[in-house]
Amino acid sequence: MTSCEAQAASWFYTQPVLKTREDVSEIITALVAEYSTTLYRVAYSVTRNAAEAEDIVQETFLRVLRHQNKLSEIRDARVWLVRIAWNLALDRKRRSKARPETEDIADLVRTLPSAERRADDEVISSQEHARVLALIDQLPAKERQALLLSALEELSTTEIASICSTTESSIRSRIFRARRELSELLTKQRSS
Repeated sequence: MTSCEAQAASWFYTQPVLKTREDVSEIITALVAEYSTTLYRVAYSVTRNAAEAEDIVQETFLRVLRHQNKLSEIRDARVWLVRIAWNLALDRKRRSKARPETEDIADLVRTLPSAERRADDEVISSQEHARVLALIDQLPAKERQALLLSALEELSTTEIASICSTTESSIRSRIFRARRELSELLTKQRSS
């Protein structure tokens, strides 16, 4: 647990009612510092668009501000924030079903690490990443959601069940089916 997360957790559990605007401001600042990257990954995994993912992260924290009176009731900030971002991303995706996917340089910059790898290796890695994500997009919605939250966001089955409003056993089944189907899709694609 990082210091920001520990600080936010201590406020959640020790302050039954937030008394001042400064208390709320400190908690929200800690939440932004700790979870903005995670929320971006959640949003991007659904929308596949960097600008929309950034908008969703901002909207998530705007909702936190709007509902700041509920901060003292939150048990697990990570799950709460991921659920907000996940629902916002799904709503946005539903509203714009027929949007063509485009690759721009900003998206590639976010997905390609700038370490010591050669540019052609980075492009191949990016293409491989895009290919796997495209195959994941072919999975049924419930299996796809469970797999993305499990594999990309590294959430536990309990946290995923809470986000998806279902049982843990259902989530485990969805993840199993998603992995099996993804494996079959990869095998088919390699053989063709």
